[in-house]
Amino acid sequence: MSFKIVILPPMYYPDWPERLREVVPGITVEMFERAEDAAEAIGDADAAFGTVPQELFRQAKKLRWIQAPMAGPPRGYYYPELVKSDVVVTNTRGIFNDHLGAHITAFVLAFSRGLQDYLPQQQRREWTPKENLIHLPEATALIIGAGGAGGEAARMLAGLGVTVLATDARLTEPPEGVSELHPPEALPELLPRADFVVSAVPQTPATERLLNAEAFRRMKPTAFLINISRGVVVVLDDLVEALRAGEIAGAALDVYETEPLPEDHPLWTLPGVMMTPHIGGNGPYLQERRTELFLENCRRFAAGEPLKNVVDKANWF
Repeated sequence: MSFKIVILPPMYYPDWPERLREVVPGITVEMFERAEDAAEAIGDADAAFGTVPQELFRQAKKLRWIQAPMAGPPRGYYYPELVKSDVVVTNTRGIFNDHLGAHITAFVLAFSRGLQDYLPQQQRREWTPKENLIHLPEATALIIGAGGAGGEAARMLAGLGVTVLATDARLTEPPEGVSELHPPEALPELLPRADFVVSAVPQTPATERLLNAEAFRRMKPTAFLINISRGVVVVLDDLVEALRAGEIAGAALDVYETEPLPEDHPLWTLPGVMMTPHIGGNGPYLQERRTELFLENCRRFAAGEPLKNVVDKANWF
């Protein structure tokens, strides 16, 4: 079955129309650099890629599927009209798993060898050996969200001898490397057991501000926080206070409540903190993976087959 699809910002690759026609003969593809220019085209479209603003969504009369442009779109993407509708939304989760898993593992390895202390010493030309190493076969990591990148990190960390605990809202069986799988409600009881607390959850109504002052007080004073998921999961003001108070030993962040992180933010200079500028998911083959996923879902949509990465719209993931 052929269908009409509208591609909206943020657009990715100009060769998509040609490639879509190879996968779905007879498909109608219209691309727009600005969403407001698609008001007429969206009227009889069967599907859309990108961000469909609420006012544009109201113009759609036949829309049945939206491919979200990222794994976890920001707050506001799933507005009430979209959530209540019969329109199916899919996302791009899964294409970043290996890159994010490696980023998590790199942070764990860095903390285990004290690099959060030695890198600043290097800048000061200071030679001060410390006895602050962590023997990974005796360490425990708690991964919050073990379905995608978290699951890949669990596999990698288990290979280094780390005992991995995990929480997940969807999984019913522990993935490779996870010793214990728990529901999200078990998080408060698990936090005191972990040497590394890793946030790999998507942004949902349940995960916003999940790691706050109360959570930090439950962690070991020797434990490290790692966040590679969404900035809004970690309350940065609470994190700063926890670090200053010695409630936790350090933190490694790739995402932040405000991006870029303001130049005057205390995290830039706090001891025990490592930061990267939201690049944890970067790596080779993302263009190919995103395109392959989109093309496969278009093929499935045309054939009436179940789509990949269907989202629970009420929970945004």
